[in-house]
Amino acid sequence: MTIFVQVIEYPVLLQTLSAMPSRSDHYFAHSAPSENPSSWHRLDDHLRHTGDRAAGFLERVGLAHFGRAAGLLHDLGKYTEKFQQRLRGGPRVNHSTAGAKIACERYPGIIGKMLAFGVAGHHAGLANGVNGEKITALADRLRENTPELDPLWSQEIQLPPLGPPQIQSRSRENAGFSGSFLIRLLFSALVDADYLDTEAYYARIEKTSPSRGGHPSLGILRDRLDAHLEGLTARASASEVNALRREVLHHARKRAVDTPGLFTLTVPTGGGKTLTSLSFALHHAVHHGLDRILYVIPYMNIIEQTAAVFRDVLQDDESEGPHFVIEHHSTFDEQRVEKRSGKEKLRLAMENWDAPIVVTTAVQFFESLFSNRPSRCRKLHNIAGSVVVLDEAQTLPLEFLRPCVAAMDELARNWRATVVLCSATQPALREESGFCGGLREVRELAPQPTRLQRSLKRTRIHQKGPMEDSEITERLRGTPQALCIVNTRAHARALYEAIEDQDGATHLTTSMCARHRREILEEVRSRLTIGEPIRLIATSLVEAGVDLDFPVVWREEAGLESIIQAAGRCNREGKAPSGDVIVFRSQAGGRGLPEIRKAADAARQVLRKHQDPMSLPAIQEYFQTRYWIEGDNALDTKGILPMLRERKRSLDFPFETISRAFCLIETPMAPVIVPYRGREGKDRTADRLIAALEHEERPGWLARSLQPYTVPVPLLGRKSLLDSRAARIIREADFDEQFVVLDNRDIYRADIGLTWDDPSFHSVEGLIC
Repeated sequence: MTIFVQVIEYPVLLQTLSAMPSRSDHYFAHSAPSENPSSWHRLDDHLRHTGDRAAGFLERVGLAHFGRAAGLLHDLGKYTEKFQQRLRGGPRVNHSTAGAKIACERYPGIIGKMLAFGVAGHHAGLANGVNGEKITALADRLRENTPELDPLWSQEIQLPPLGPPQIQSRSRENAGFSGSFLIRLLFSALVDADYLDTEAYYARIEKTSPSRGGHPSLGILRDRLDAHLEGLTARASASEVNALRREVLHHARKRAVDTPGLFTLTVPTGGGKTLTSLSFALHHAVHHGLDRILYVIPYMNIIEQTAAVFRDVLQDDESEGPHFVIEHHSTFDEQRVEKRSGKEKLRLAMENWDAPIVVTTAVQFFESLFSNRPSRCRKLHNIAGSVVVLDEAQTLPLEFLRPCVAAMDELARNWRATVVLCSATQPALREESGFCGGLREVRELAPQPTRLQRSLKRTRIHQKGPMEDSEITERLRGTPQALCIVNTRAHARALYEAIEDQDGATHLTTSMCARHRREILEEVRSRLTIGEPIRLIATSLVEAGVDLDFPVVWREEAGLESIIQAAGRCNREGKAPSGDVIVFRSQAGGRGLPEIRKAADAARQVLRKHQDPMSLPAIQEYFQTRYWIEGDNALDTKGILPMLRERKRSLDFPFETISRAFCLIETPMAPVIVPYRGREGKDRTADRLIAALEHEERPGWLARSLQPYTVPVPLLGRKSLLDSRAARIIREADFDEQFVVLDNRDIYRADIGLTWDDPSFHSVEGLIC
């Protein structure tokens, strides 16, 4: 149903002060190094240009006038002598509240309140409507006494008339969720417009040119991908697997003309869904005039791999300017950005997703959608009018599943986005599957998924039951080529160390930086191809999106989706009649995390009941069982949806509270930069990037370039590294603990990566002067 946000349209009242001489040169938004104010950033210019940018961002969703109003209002508090003194070194001045108060005066009702949230929070962040936490609540801000503005503002700034925005909400119960997302969208457009106009001003002052834009069109990228896929087809062997991959590709591509909305792409592992989904997304975006493709991946470890594939097939080699396939994830903490203002706030400004192809993590994507922080929210408006491909949709944490599903529905309903859920194990998220608040009107892009599943089945799953580590390692010693996947890094390391004397014994976990893991995977593939022994012990990081083809896979008990993903690394190309996947219950070190135990229990039920546990009915039953066992409240453990539902009339949404609560990864991890020099020890790229950090004024590009050289460790682990002087902080005064670099190279081993549990260790060679 359609919910109209009811307000009284308030005509704009312009005060006429024609008798007063213009004093526009007295009011500035930003100062410059020059003491001569003639080169400073004029306030009226900044407000108009910010409004124009924000209006352009929101034109696609019919909210251009709202964006313009927010841009014109956001810095009205700078029309005071106190703020102008601040630009000359005076004390800090609250300049955000005045515009929020005027928004409520000029646009009575909820239109003014919606604008006020963003205007008041464009530096500090979206506050709670009432009962503020670290940020003063909007209600309290609006009651504050603020310096009186020079009436000149109303001569220089003309606010547009605004009518009620229309929100397409699926029910009255969901109106609060839709309203809160509308406020986030307005906030995003305002923050990004403010950043960009400030950046443009300082670029003019410094006579530099920001590296933005200049990307090839989506139409050009579509044609490049088509040409690449035609070449693949021409070179591919005439196998049944390749024939099915072509069928899936052509069928999905034909559906690109379908109306934007919600889609699924249910293709078994090895069915070519990565390039198929990209092909659909590009054809769909070009046909409907959408702006970009957002590829959302569950794991950081395969972001670089996926982005590299996209760069290769789309010919992104920087010959046409900056990369048009960008990676963005949470390796470095964006919160540091908000500790600075003016020119300083630009030093660490992260991506705003203004590129044709963006590859990011599910954590970055969904936490940004529920964040209140300007640095995270500034990119949200670029989701509107885009294609969002959510890879491995089944991996979303259960604790936040209902808010994530509501967000996907909202993006398709009100943000003119298309959302595609890709998976070999499609979760039961549709309303018709019994999911509370589930997705409606979802269309499948794959041709006959049940037939595909049968045709692409290349493995058998065997339940082995309880096994001691000694039995597992004995089996691995007797199998020249085998993959063993366990649930924890500690268990993987223990198994590896038990067989490290064997030919081809290899270890792979997130204790290694991405560059290191990539080299190991290249070695593994090479050995598999030429038939050399390879016994790989790994965690679940190899299950999704990693192209490996083992004859035998051992998998510790886990959820059915993990078992099926592990099976996708077995007999992937169908070279044997069938591959074997052995599921075992580890007797060593317990059974892992509680959520893994629950998933394993549900999987065990399905494995006992279904002759083919990889069939679509078995997968559906598994997810329905998991959701039913957990219950609706456990799929929204922080109560995000009730918080928004209860405040739908007042709009007093608790943005700050929700932002703190919506944390997909509960265990806080922090990056440590490793000066990894490659397996041969000759690559000095990381050393050069680390050295550049010592003097770079705006190190955002360095942060992104260093992502392949970082290892995530628990906060206490990083503290241990720092306390023992195994690591150091680069320019702590400038960037806080943003950049922590490993100094003790001896605790980063070529076979197991970072051994941060023992940071005081030094090899004998390291002690020789």
